Amino acid sequence: MADIQDQKFTELGLRRDVSNQGVVSYHRSLDKASNDNPILVLLHGYPQSAYIWRLVVPLLEDKPLFIPDLPGYGNSAPTDQHDKVSIGLRVIEALRDAFDDGGNTAAKYPPIVLIGHDRGARVADALHVSTGKADVLGFRIIGLALLDIVPTLYQWQIGDNAAAQAGYFHWSFLANVSIAKPMIMAYGGGNWAAAMINRWAGSNTEGRERLNSGDSLTVYRSFFDRESVIEASCRDYEAGATVDLYAQTQAIDNGQRITAPLLLIYSQDFLPKRARKPIESVWDQPFSDGAGLITSIPIGNGIGHFLPEEAPDPTAEALLEWLPSLSPQAR
Repeated sequence: MADIQDQKFTELGLRRDVSNQGVVSYHRSLDKASNDNPILVLLHGYPQSAYIWRLVVPLLEDKPLFIPDLPGYGNSAPTDQHDKVSIGLRVIEALRDAFDDGGNTAAKYPPIVLIGHDRGARVADALHVSTGKADVLGFRIIGLALLDIVPTLYQWQIGDNAAAQAGYFHWSFLANVSIAKPMIMAYGGGNWAAAMINRWAGSNTEGRERLNSGDSLTVYRSFFDRESVIEASCRDYEAGATVDLYAQTQAIDNGQRITAPLLLIYSQDFLPKRARKPIESVWDQPFSDGAGLITSIPIGNGIGHFLPEEAPDPTAEALLEWLPSLSPQAR
């Protein structure tokens, strides 16, 4: 239930905001952000909400945080533009609203680090590549942390065998909105969300207990019992099979790629089995400026896809060790 999410983030010392475009977010210490203390923008994936970050927040010390429900997910209002760049821009608009509403009087917005899991990582990747080194609504992206994904184009390219098709069946299924939406509604949106989470979670018993802590499945089920969330999430995958795929192909043709320091955190038992080559190599050119930008942190021991919940300590540790490498010169 939504009030569980709100209550948890209140207990963690975060303020709830609703942007002018209806994006619900939770944030803290935005007024403490500076060139040496960037805002960490934490973006969730499918089929979840901002609640996935509840176990990581206490481990990120006093870092400025901004944690939205992606448009159409959780309590955030839906949008009619589902490509990842448009979603990313709406998130940054919400950040700007929250920053300005806090009475901040800085002449320039502070830098930000985009930290995304699953679909949120795709938003982070697309937004950065589309803007390069330019500011995004006044915010400079100085680093990307992408959790447990490969690039969208690569994802579709590896789907040429039966095992891959079976493992990632939902990519094609959800992209067919007119079929997927009524079928999920008939099955029960909450039932679907719970089934997918259990399917992609790891085998580590303690990891699963952490994943299920705080009535998390109740929260995610309640959001996916809403027709609007089912619709928006299917449109998300429809964009992933159309406009997002085209945009990444065009970016490669135009020489656009990740130019900021890139942290890859991934499940050793989940992602490499499907990637066919080392994850660092997957994210090398043409998707980024190369290995010199990449820090790679695999997390094993039976931890599955939901790293911020199944393995919050290693996830936070990886972030805290990497963040100081984002030097002022890089910003």
